[in-house]
Amino acid sequence: MIGLIARRVAWSAAILLLASIALFVFVRATTDPLAVIRGGTTGDPAASGEEASRELIDAEERRLGLDRPLATQYATWLGHFVRGDWGESTVSRRSVATEIRQKLWNTTQLVVWAILLSLAVAVVVGVVCASRPDSFVDHLLSGLSFVGLSMPGFWFALLAIEWLVFQPKTLFGLNQPIFFSVGLRSSTPGVPLDFLRHLALPVLVLSLSLSAAWSRYVRAAMLDVVSAPYIRMARAKGVPRRRVLVRHALRNALIPFTTVSAVAIGHLFGGVIVAETIFAWPGMGQLFRNALLAGDTNVVLPWLMVAASFVLLLILISDILLGLLDPRVRAS
Repeated sequence: MIGLIARRVAWSAAILLLASIALFVFVRATTDPLAVIRGGTTGDPAASGEEASRELIDAEERRLGLDRPLATQYATWLGHFVRGDWGESTVSRRSVATEIRQKLWNTTQLVVWAILLSLAVAVVVGVVCASRPDSFVDHLLSGLSFVGLSMPGFWFALLAIEWLVFQPKTLFGLNQPIFFSVGLRSSTPGVPLDFLRHLALPVLVLSLSLSAAWSRYVRAAMLDVVSAPYIRMARAKGVPRRRVLVRHALRNALIPFTTVSAVAIGHLFGGVIVAETIFAWPGMGQLFRNALLAGDTNVVLPWLMVAASFVLLLILISDILLGLLDPRVRAS
């Protein structure tokens, strides 16, 4: 098992290094760190009133190292990045590392709760559907899963705000809504369960498509497993149905699901941008959107590196879990 972990860590480090090269070249080719002083993020001098002097631009290029070869720029940036020196935002003039650290914690809370909710819903729905294939319950839950897969996240977020925030408040004549749809906390002190009431809707939106997709994977994997000879043998020996499903079938069904789920969780960073924008949640998604609109490359590049590291970390964890679930993987 230790050898498996060591190999996976080495591969993850190599992939992250290649990803850093690709991201650095991509960001340098598509964005201009000096767009603001050249005349706004569009590069139009009229946008800022007057064009910056050539001397100022040359001085900034020397200060940022933009006059050096691209390979030298990358090596310098990587050295600073590894040491935790990520520079400062060209817009807010705050430390990028500090901003990302603060926003990452807010986003982590959304992602962790969305993953836990999605896992719980997917396992329950998948097991129920697989234990009663082609029944009314199976068709109903499968239909709801397809609805969740096909519904755009931003549209579901708007529906959730309307039907879970405004409609209950109007219908029951409440002074405050049951759930809040803006920000991390209320400006009014003393609101019971304030953070959870803000957290509920973004988590619900993030977990919609994830739980719908995972429930289909769990159902398909369970149907493959329950027809296996060892499952029939366990039933013939009189092992209780619930024990067969949970202890034998579900454990083996989670083996292929583990790899799929890790990649799907990585896609949450795309959904986070939409959810945090709609619900004004001060996290990584909102930070990336604001930096992209402002042309703040000092924030965009570290953000992309953190997102890539997050995805690779999840894949590494899934490989370790796969080794724990399947002895054949440990032996390979």
